Amino acid sequence: MSFVEYGDTIKDGDTAIVFLGHESMFPVKVQQGSVTQTKYGVIRHSTDLIGKKYGSKVTCSKGGWVFILHPTPELWTVNLPHRTQILYSTDISVITMMLELKPGSIVCESGTGSGSLSHALIRTVAPTGHLYTVEFHQQRAEKAKEEFREHGVEHLVTVTNQDVCKNGFGVSDIADAVFLDIPSPWEAIGHAKAALKAEGGRICSFSPCIEQVQRTCLAMEEYGFTEINTLEILLRVYNIAMLAEMFAFALSFSCDQQLLHPPSFHQERYTNSPLPVPGKNVSFCITSIWKGSTRIIKSNSWLHTARLRISPKSSQSKMASQPQRTSTIGPECQRIRGLSVLPGHVGA
Repeated sequence: MSFVEYGDTIKDGDTAIVFLGHESMFPVKVQQGSVTQTKYGVIRHSTDLIGKKYGSKVTCSKGGWVFILHPTPELWTVNLPHRTQILYSTDISVITMMLELKPGSIVCESGTGSGSLSHALIRTVAPTGHLYTVEFHQQRAEKAKEEFREHGVEHLVTVTNQDVCKNGFGVSDIADAVFLDIPSPWEAIGHAKAALKAEGGRICSFSPCIEQVQRTCLAMEEYGFTEINTLEILLRVYNIAMLAEMFAFALSFSCDQQLLHPPSFHQERYTNSPLPVPGKNVSFCITSIWKGSTRIIKSNSWLHTARLRISPKSSQSKMASQPQRTSTIGPECQRIRGLSVLPGHVGA
């Protein structure tokens, strides 16, 4: 079993996902002779799991059933043991895109944390790329190494326990991209630049506070990064409760226009308002049709990206002639909580 290579059959030592429902699932390490308790009863690893195909429907001792799924970075993100706050798939997808990652890319990351982003980065750069991840906390670093080994990706990642702000990533001139998720990312910008390839690369920093982003932006400019951008990552989910015929009914007429198609159903099922009259404003009907709940799942942080481009010639003289710029973050950003840092390049 590997998080980057699909295996068809459940084997002893695998990490599998026990799926009870979309809002109820958990990881389990498959071991000969072990049992797992669920609300539907006991799952016996030796007889119910080992040798079965991933995706199988397994009947528990009380008669209920569950599905056993092959692990993926996305499933691991929603099921992993939290040692720190983590990044979720919405954040990870944007970060992966902004860093321009692909199979074969070399990535430096700090800090490792619970490994949510790390698993996604490993899957993206596999099979020929590599992740160098730095974790300040020793126990978290050791636990991350153990998980990577259990998940079959240890050959694609190197975990280092050190302070990235003081000691850097332990590599130089090899990275295509650098990601920072630390309290003071501006202190690691110099080490990030040293880790990037001579021709430059991408850097991305994820921060929850606007003050962190402002200081990181200034540090990026000081080290020659350009194309510095800041954005907020927001996931908004709509739960719409309506029928297809109601939607068609709403589209059949617009405000202050003639009724084009008379309703062919009993409207009192949906609203207590009277039936619209041809030629009258029918905005009240739209309001009653779009029933349901709207909720914001998360308003997380700002993502800030920049690119590093270094020409063969020294760029110091050209940069010295350019006017100094201040951070482009305006007062309007202060209304939104959370920030992150995106990539920029070193100007030629």
